[in-house]
Amino acid sequence: MGANTYSLYSNAQIKQLEQLAAQQHDITEYELMQRAGAAAYDILKRAWREAETVTVCCGTGNNGGDGFVLAKLAKDDGKSLNIWYLGDLECLSEAAQDALQACRAVGIEPQPYNKESITGDVLVDGLLGTGLNAPLQDDWAHLVQAMNDHDAPILALDVPSGIHGDTGAVMGCAIKADVTVTFIGMKQGLVTGAAADLCGEIRCDDLGIPEEAFYDVVPQGEIMELAACQRPLKARHAHAHKGDFGHVLVIGGDYGMPGSVRMAGEAAMRVGAGLVSVATRPEHMAVISGTRPELMFTEVQAREDLNDLLAKVDLVLIGPGLGHSSWSHSLMETVLQCRKPLIVDADGLNSLAKMQLSLQRNNWVLTPHVGEAARLLDVSTQEILMDRYSACRKIQKRYGGVCVLKGAGTIITADATAAQVCIGGNPGMATAGCGDVLAGVIAGLVAQGLTTLDAAKLGVVVHAYAGDRAAAAGERGLMAMDLMPHLRKLVNAC
Repeated sequence: MGANTYSLYSNAQIKQLEQLAAQQHDITEYELMQRAGAAAYDILKRAWREAETVTVCCGTGNNGGDGFVLAKLAKDDGKSLNIWYLGDLECLSEAAQDALQACRAVGIEPQPYNKESITGDVLVDGLLGTGLNAPLQDDWAHLVQAMNDHDAPILALDVPSGIHGDTGAVMGCAIKADVTVTFIGMKQGLVTGAAADLCGEIRCDDLGIPEEAFYDVVPQGEIMELAACQRPLKARHAHAHKGDFGHVLVIGGDYGMPGSVRMAGEAAMRVGAGLVSVATRPEHMAVISGTRPELMFTEVQAREDLNDLLAKVDLVLIGPGLGHSSWSHSLMETVLQCRKPLIVDADGLNSLAKMQLSLQRNNWVLTPHVGEAARLLDVSTQEILMDRYSACRKIQKRYGGVCVLKGAGTIITADATAAQVCIGGNPGMATAGCGDVLAGVIAGLVAQGLTTLDAAKLGVVVHAYAGDRAAAAGERGLMAMDLMPHLRKLVNAC
């Protein structure tokens, strides 16, 4: 069978795969529709064995045709059936018309939705699929809301209606599914942004399209797998010493923010950096060194204090707790003159955005969250949220190097490579310090000889998995330092 479940495709690429299936393997549109409906009904039966009444809501695109196929299978299986539709049935494609006629042949007549109450043990969303390109309004929005308001679980066909298949953005409103079964290949929009909270469990069925058809379509992205990301991190030789594993310099911790550099520094050591120095305000040194004596500290009053230190280290992480003072900006300006690899996070990114420099580097990693990404591109946060893939690519193109756009479904882009997406992590990680830990993890991996891209990929996945392990005790109340013991275990599982 064809699709790699880690590959991510755009809507246009899925259509291309459908065309290849028809041209190269004589698989008709109606055959694909029958396979989709059958795959979805099989999932429905397995997930909700006790369901007696199935309610199917269909649109007039091929997604509705998939729903008609499922409805007939439910009827044939002895289920009670409700089937509603929106749109003009005269506008159905030939394949969807065939599916509708198969329903009518066994006595199923879809009814137009007129804001009736939704009932049923399981609801099936076959309204819109990947064809959506405008916000839902009027009856479409009403039906989506009615389905969401009902107590019954929802199975979404291909894409929850209201989710843009390419971006994951919500188009006005969207179905909140318990399970989404997506067809042919994984849609890139299902794994990032708002979609991460609306798809529920995602199942992918390639509908039996032969593997050869996928050879001609290069995926837009890839879901990162821990084992694959771990490969660049090699076993250590018995005669190794600390100098073999790099010297990281962490710069930041303006007044009132010493914890940021302390967490970033420890994270770098927890994933294996040989040496970590922290450059911060003199007032913070005693507090930090008392809790983590393995870190080395240098007091920085002015930019001149950095020069000797920059010459001794292998790479620099700047930004955790850096602040917005003249001290902060002077340190940032000094670091930008250094040609060693950089990890730029938090206030380092904000400082970079304010400088408005036409500055590109191939040897840095930028790690913005949505707000920082908006400042780097001088756009609104809403524009970032509407297309996280595009935003990440734009940052990478403008600044070079590697961009890590954090959030649900963190995205990584680098020049001439497909987007990499992490589906790990959880809402408990939305807490102070988790970003500092991630930056430290990436820095610690670069120190050990990984490329900036490989370090970003492994760092993001290890950080997410550590967060998931820490959340085993509950997401609410999770703290950044809770990730530390799990980081060490994960990098030693290579």
